Amino acid sequence: MKQTDPDKSCERKFAVPFHDLDPMEVMWHGNYFKYFDITRDALFRKLGVDLYRVYRDTQYIFPIIRTSIKHVLPLRFRDEFLCRATLKEVNYKITIAFEIRLVEDNRVSTRGKSEQAAIKIPEMETMLRIPDDIREALGF
Repeated sequence: MKQTDPDKSCERKFAVPFHDLDPMEVMWHGNYFKYFDITRDALFRKLGVDLYRVYRDTQYIFPIIRTSIKHVLPLRFRDEFLCRATLKEVNYKITIAFEIRLVEDNRVSTRGKSEQAAIKIPEMETMLRIPDDIREALGF
């Protein structure tokens, strides 16, 4: 496992619930993004950035503009897993890398990535740079 800057990472532990399974009795592929999202929010909170409050105060939103995922090993009912979110870039966009590992033996289940842009509303203007206060709060 690669070393990451602990200040730019956050990890959460979960267990696969029955309602997340597909007919093949593995976690349905779309549900992995749910755990990415929960862990991304925990990372922002850890760093003191509340994107909802930023929206209310500045009228900037930060939608996900791109995602990718690589399924390596399926998760099954009641598997305990760790989801880690790590900030990779905060300049023109916010890029976060994700990794899911089984608690039992530390094997990689899934890797993914998301990108977020800064959009000024109500104009819906895409900003060419993440605002300085957000970049600084996120350590970039």
